[in-house]
Amino acid sequence: MMLAAELALSRVDVVIVERRASQDLAGSRAGGLHSRTIEVLDQRGVADRFLSQGKVMQVGGFAMVPLDISDFPTRHNYGLALWQDRIERILATWIDELAVPIYREREVTGFAQDDTGVDVELSDGRSSRAKYLVGCDGGRSLIRKKAGIDFPGWDPSTSYLIAEVEMTGEPELGIRRDDRGIHGLGRLEDGKRVRVVSTEQHVIQGNEPTLADLREALIAVYGTDYGVHNVAWLSRFTDTTRQAASYRERRVLLAGDAAHVHSPAGGQGLNLGVQDAVNLGWKLAQVVKGTSPESLLDTYQAERHPIGARVLKTTMAQTALNRGDERTKALRETLSELLNMDEPRKRYAAMMSGLDVHYDLGVGHPLLGRRTPDLDLATEGGPRRVFTLLHDARPVLLNLSEPGALDIAPWADRVRLIDARYTGVWELPVLGPVAAPTALLIRPDGHVAWVGNGTEQGLCEALTTWFGPRSHG
Repeated sequence: MMLAAELALSRVDVVIVERRASQDLAGSRAGGLHSRTIEVLDQRGVADRFLSQGKVMQVGGFAMVPLDISDFPTRHNYGLALWQDRIERILATWIDELAVPIYREREVTGFAQDDTGVDVELSDGRSSRAKYLVGCDGGRSLIRKKAGIDFPGWDPSTSYLIAEVEMTGEPELGIRRDDRGIHGLGRLEDGKRVRVVSTEQHVIQGNEPTLADLREALIAVYGTDYGVHNVAWLSRFTDTTRQAASYRERRVLLAGDAAHVHSPAGGQGLNLGVQDAVNLGWKLAQVVKGTSPESLLDTYQAERHPIGARVLKTTMAQTALNRGDERTKALRETLSELLNMDEPRKRYAAMMSGLDVHYDLGVGHPLLGRRTPDLDLATEGGPRRVFTLLHDARPVLLNLSEPGALDIAPWADRVRLIDARYTGVWELPVLGPVAAPTALLIRPDGHVAWVGNGTEQGLCEALTTWFGPRSHG
C-alpha cells in the first residue's frame, strides 16, 4: 500500500492485487512504528493519522534492552505503539483517497516479461499488462520464485506460538524468561483477551498450530493453561532469516517480506518494508514516465539491500541474546551495561529506529546520503517545515543562500526550487552538529542527494543522476 501511494502521488497508474477479501486482518501482528517510519509518513503529510490512533512512547530496544531516543534531534523522537491492523486501515483509507484500485480476492499466479512490459496472470483467469511488477507478497513470495531470484539465508533456530485468546484464570502478565527463551502474556485493549507469545521447546516449522499445542506450551512455562479458550488468532513463527539475492530481475522487483524475512526481534519488519517502498516508489515512477533511464532502478538494490542485510544481522544477534541459559544471560547483562552508556545507546538506538540510514552517494558533507532534518524554515510565503515541502513526493532544491543564486531551469519541470533561511544548528543523530550548508538537493524519499557549499559544483551532475537529463524545451 505504501508503494502504491508513492506511485499514485507521482501520477503513475498503479493497481494492487490482494488475496484478502477485505482489510480485516486476523490478529494484531506487528505492534508499531519506529521514528524514521513516522518521519517518512510525515514527509507525505499523513503522520498525524497514525499518531492520533496510537500511543507515542519509547518503543526502541535491542534484545529487550530499552533504547531511549527522547534526546535525538528529530521532531519524532519516539516510536508509536499501534497494531498492524490499524496501520493497514489508515493506509487503505489514504490510498482510497488517492484513487488506487485494489483487485481483492485475487492473486498473481504467473507472469511473463519482455523488453517493454510484463503480462501478469491472475487467479480469476484474467491477465493484465503492466510496465513493471513489484512483488510485495511476503516471505513465501510466488513472484520472487517465478522470477528465479534466489533466497539464501539461515533455517530457523527457534519457533514461537503467538495467540489472542480468552482465559478463565487470571494470567501472570508480563515477560518471563527461562531456559527455552522469552514468553509473554499481555492484556489487549478490550480487557478480555490476552496476547500470548511463547517460545516453543523444540523448533517446529510449517504445521498449523492447534489449541492443544498452545495449552501444552502454557503449561510448560506457567504450570497451567489458565483455562485458555475462545482463540481469536493462533499462529506460529520462526527466526528463519533470508534475503533475496537481488531485489530486481529486469521488470520484476521485490519489496518488504518478499525481499527479506527475519526474526521479529526489535520490531523492524513492517518498518523496513515501508522504507523499501519509499525508496523505490519515486525511482520507479520516474522510469515509468521516461524521466529517468531504467538504470535508476539499480540504485534501489544498491541502497536497500545493505540496509536489509544489516537488519538480518541485528535480528539474528537479538535472537541469540534472548536465549535463556546462564551464559547468554551473562552476555545480555554485559551488553545491557554497554547500551546504558551514552555513545553505544545513541549508535544502536539510531540503527534500530532507522534514523542512521546512510546511502553511499560518495565522499562529501555528512548530510550527503542521509535523511534531511525537518527544520523550521523562513520562506517568502511564511514559515515552512522541510517535510511539508515533500508532501507531493517531488524532489526539492532548498536554496539557503541569496534568492536566485541557483539556476535549475533545465530541471524546473521536475525539481521544485525553494528559497529559504535557517539560522539554527544543523544536527544529525549520532553525528551531532554538522556544518550548515548553503543548499540541499533533497530526493522525494527525504535523503540528501547534493550539498551546496557556496558553489554549484556537482549540482548538474546530481540533478542528472537522480532526476534525468536536462530538458531542452
